[in-house]
Amino acid sequence: MWCGSFRLQIFCLLMAVLAVVVLVHNFFQLEHLDDDTVSGSNWITENNVERSLSQTTKTARKPYCGYKQQTLSKSEQAEQESLLAAIQWPKLPNGKIAFVQSTDPAHSDFVIVKPSRFFKVGDQLEVLVHMKDFQGKPKQYGGDYLQARIHSPQLKAGATGKIVDCHNGLYKVFFTLFWPGEVKVSISLVHPSEAIQVLLRLREERPDRVYFKSSFKSGRYSETTECNICLPGDLPVCNFTDLYTGEPWFCYKPRKLPCASRISHSKGGYQKGLLTREESLFFQSDVNIKRPILSSGPDSVIVKPKAFIDSSSIDRAEDSMVSPSGYYYEDQWRSRTHWIHRFNKSDDITKCLQGKVIHLFGDSTIRQWFEYLTAFVPDLVEFNLGSPKNVGPFMSVDLKHNILLKFRCHGPPIRFSTVFSSELHYIANELNGIVGGRNTVIAITIWSHFSTFPVEVYIRRLRNIRRSIIQLLDRSPKTSIIIRTANVQELGPEVSLFNSDWYSFQLDSVMRKMFSGIAVHFVDAWEMSLAHYLPHNLHPKEIIVKNQINAFLSFVCPLQT
Repeated sequence: MWCGSFRLQIFCLLMAVLAVVVLVHNFFQLEHLDDDTVSGSNWITENNVERSLSQTTKTARKPYCGYKQQTLSKSEQAEQESLLAAIQWPKLPNGKIAFVQSTDPAHSDFVIVKPSRFFKVGDQLEVLVHMKDFQGKPKQYGGDYLQARIHSPQLKAGATGKIVDCHNGLYKVFFTLFWPGEVKVSISLVHPSEAIQVLLRLREERPDRVYFKSSFKSGRYSETTECNICLPGDLPVCNFTDLYTGEPWFCYKPRKLPCASRISHSKGGYQKGLLTREESLFFQSDVNIKRPILSSGPDSVIVKPKAFIDSSSIDRAEDSMVSPSGYYYEDQWRSRTHWIHRFNKSDDITKCLQGKVIHLFGDSTIRQWFEYLTAFVPDLVEFNLGSPKNVGPFMSVDLKHNILLKFRCHGPPIRFSTVFSSELHYIANELNGIVGGRNTVIAITIWSHFSTFPVEVYIRRLRNIRRSIIQLLDRSPKTSIIIRTANVQELGPEVSLFNSDWYSFQLDSVMRKMFSGIAVHFVDAWEMSLAHYLPHNLHPKEIIVKNQINAFLSFVCPLQT
């Protein structure tokens, strides 16, 4: 009997050991299933899958929004609060606003204050805009988003105006008269105040309305999952937060592949059904999106020349907040903040850029600079890097004159077609790798791909870039750094929900404030696109790009005065 009991004990012990072995084995399987990489490793092979898995770390499996989790210093927190306060938009009266009570540009009008007075170049022109609803009743509150310009079509001249919201349905618009002759006034309603409140809601509540994808591959097996700064739900995620900048980025973890097997990033698409039926009425192309507001009286004034005064020398103190920063005359942009040289010949550009390395960082709007320069300068030949079309990175070389021109897109979020994971570089990190010096030129633009996210996301990105710029200028103060601002674009009901000029205007205002006071220059693409007679376009036409290039190169090779 004792022997039988002993055998039973041995059997139970063996079963317990076996159970522990199975439990430990399952535990490690589950752990590897939920492993998340700290940063985005790229192309892998079957031989190093196991090694990559061993290098991963875990993150919490919960919804994550990086802009809510960031730890800020007291000065950073104070700056962020100040920036958000500066772009705070007027709120609507309490209660739901019916469509017929919303702003109607067809019923609204403007008047020129004292249109028959004597105007001369350099004077201020004041315009008063009266907003009314679809019943013809005067609006009693503000918050509409307007755009305004003066222009003389025969002279191919134009300039933007400064708009002041009186918060009672009235708006004052102030223009500086830069050229003589007949000057016409144009006012447009971009979005009624009721639409702006919808855009505000979407920005805060639906940062996922543009979604992204990443492909993961090992051998012949591949998977694709959704990615974003914020991922809803309680599924395992791959953590691709950048180790140096702390910029957050996440993808849902593939079912079978490790996070380290990510090979590419791409735009996934746009969410549908974002608006209620009533909200959709505030976004109608021929009704209340970028519609003209007509004058109830004269819409132009006659401006007389001002003797012995060169209107191009009104103001030469560079300031990112100067408005207007310049104007068009005979289709040429004349800046109020710096002298602009006309680089009309390719030889002029070659002479300016000889011996220099030019880095262009950002989105497709600064890629236009790369394309313009490569096409315009015969000796600047693009070197085929095998990069996807319109994505990059791209490089052009002029061996004869020792010129190197490079373009690289900014890191995610970016709504490009397929970008290799190995090419997802953050601008701040790129700047940290540049030695700098008098022969180094850097141009940056970053705005359009951030319009669907809360502004804190954009502030974080600019803060990282600014820190790297300050460090670069500290070690190489003669480095030329130019910031290209945002620009206006054509809008329809759908585009307005993702890339409205209002979103761009808010981000641009933040950018100008954050980079003011440091040794960078600005190419005001916003005013250069708004003041021009051509239709608004996300990618401005060549004549506008040419003027941007002239402004850019005038910083690189300033005129000796």
